[in-house]
Amino acid sequence: MQANRLRRTAKAYLVSLAIWCALSLLTGWQYRIFDKQSNIDSTLWDMILLAESRGFAYALLTPPIFYLVRRYAAHVTRSSWHLWIIYGAGVVPFMLFYACIRWVVLPPWDVARQAYVPRLSRSPLDIIRSGFADQITMYIAIVVAAHAYEYFERVRKQELERVEFQRALAASELQALKMQIQPHFLFNTLHGISTLVDADPEAARTMIVKLSGLLRSALEHGSSDLIPLREELRFIGEYLELETMRFGTRLTIHWSVDPGTESLLVPQMILQPLVENAIRYGIAASREKGWVGISTRRNHGTIELQIQNNVGPRRLSGAGIGLRNTETRLKHLYSTEATLSFAIGTNQIATASLILPALDLEQPFSESGASNNTESDNHARTNC
Repeated sequence: MQANRLRRTAKAYLVSLAIWCALSLLTGWQYRIFDKQSNIDSTLWDMILLAESRGFAYALLTPPIFYLVRRYAAHVTRSSWHLWIIYGAGVVPFMLFYACIRWVVLPPWDVARQAYVPRLSRSPLDIIRSGFADQITMYIAIVVAAHAYEYFERVRKQELERVEFQRALAASELQALKMQIQPHFLFNTLHGISTLVDADPEAARTMIVKLSGLLRSALEHGSSDLIPLREELRFIGEYLELETMRFGTRLTIHWSVDPGTESLLVPQMILQPLVENAIRYGIAASREKGWVGISTRRNHGTIELQIQNNVGPRRLSGAGIGLRNTETRLKHLYSTEATLSFAIGTNQIATASLILPALDLEQPFSESGASNNTESDNHARTNC
């Protein structure tokens, strides 16, 4: 703590000295031009030295004023008369310190002689009397600059706090959306198990065991927003095993997974609501056999995840939370960089497509990854 304080103090003085020395250099040059126009015999070096001595004194006094403004001005309202009393009282010590520093650093300058005179021939009070107007003006300028700096710092901190608050709020909303998915899919799965309790108790018990394993898998990445696609597909595979036990031979699963996509990062449980919708509005809405297709494909800087299913003749009412929840999560995680589309073709095939930025967990994307698309059919799996 003490080391950090000393570091900040040293930095403040170094910045103050740099600014005032640069300004004083210009001021000394201006003094020389003014003297030349007034036919006063002075050297550029003397004028720069005189200006730098004044600038050095102001540079030493600037950080304390900034510190006092930062510490006390925030506790006094602008309309309070206490503020003006404090600033008015500060003029006197400022001028005294300035005069003493000037007197120590450089001998007094005699304008008539255009030369430096011995220190003992002049007192610090003579420095105040000869330039009190300039000293008061510089004091006011430093106080105003300190207030301006504090104002901008306060605005910057408020903006940072606002950004942090929005980030925390977005994270909370995202977590709430994830928590909304799990009870919903758990309720639907338990409802499916309940239909087998009387008809096939053994199958119901097996589904309960598989459901416990599925919930354990869901909790493994409970605090993660993004997980590798292979983990998401493994979870979907376990979920579909439950649904296959429920629907039997009525449900067929088609997999077409591009090997180049398995290491890419995707939102956790982003596919589960879409697969659940495909089963609910496809297989569950029909007494005929149905299928669900899951495919992944990498296309340069994006990854496309696609869920397809045949649409049953009996349409269920309501859109469910699947699509709405997925769209909201994508907006929180990717802003406008991810899209979700859903359409039912004339061939009665429903297609939900997710296009996400390709964020690779293991290695950067190379152009060779595009060739994996042609090999994906060789790795396609069929599960019944």
